[in-house]
Amino acid sequence: MSGASDAAPSTPRAAARGEGWKVVRDVLRSPGAAAGAILLLLLVLGAALAPLVAPFDPNETGAGMRLAAPDAVHLMGTDLFGRDVFSRVLHGGRYSLAIGLATVAVSLVFGATLGAAMGYFGGRLDSVAGRAVDVMLGFPPLVLAILIVAVLGVGLWSAALAVGIAGIPRFARVIRGATLSIASQPFIEAAQAAGTRRLLILARHVAPNLAPTLIVMTTLELGGAILSTATLSFLGLGAQPPAPEWGTMLSAGREFVRYAPWTMIFPGLALFIAVMAVNLLGDRLSAVLDPRLRGRS
Repeated sequence: MSGASDAAPSTPRAAARGEGWKVVRDVLRSPGAAAGAILLLLLVLGAALAPLVAPFDPNETGAGMRLAAPDAVHLMGTDLFGRDVFSRVLHGGRYSLAIGLATVAVSLVFGATLGAAMGYFGGRLDSVAGRAVDVMLGFPPLVLAILIVAVLGVGLWSAALAVGIAGIPRFARVIRGATLSIASQPFIEAAQAAGTRRLLILARHVAPNLAPTLIVMTTLELGGAILSTATLSFLGLGAQPPAPEWGTMLSAGREFVRYAPWTMIFPGLALFIAVMAVNLLGDRLSAVLDPRLRGRS
């Protein structure tokens, strides 16, 4: 009896946990994805621990000489107001990473919901919403975000919401296609034949099978969201001075790029590393979770 109990199948939760760890191992097996994970972890830790590890207050003027070159005290130099660039870069991660996540969350929630409804229910909803999605996709994402900011007003959260809204049609289009593929599977047809309500089928059978696509989309979109919000801040449409946001720091440092290049190099490097790290992880996740790409991974 004990042998039979030992051989009993694991619970669904344990099986799911085991599958999750297998995906993590497959992702980190790639040197590029492992490097991306390490870089992203360092950025997240730096941002989370910024109040503890930053040597100066990010908005403290006169912490050093104005536009002082990097040295042992100010590792990344100082800006026009004598503020420590290293401290501002660390605190800037709290802005850029958090806003990037919030932006993708907006795109994910509304885009995935719309896409799943379009793909599963079809009909007039799919036709009308599909045309609206096509119109939004006709605009370059950054241009669309700028138009939305013009309506919402200038500010960090307005920029985040604008980038999030601009990302909705991309999520909707991809999730609609994935939903159409899932809805044609035999287990969905069996649930329909059993008289299960359509909303219940969508919630219990379709939505869980969209998870791999949603994970890949979220990871791939995160890098673009971080870059887009920083771009809006650089243009003066997002975070406003003296906020230590990477895009705002780049905007302030461009006037002194010939005389104090460190005011642009270090926030630009942080932004580059964040976007690159997320994209490396996203590419590998796509290869692992998408069966069509596994042969190439």
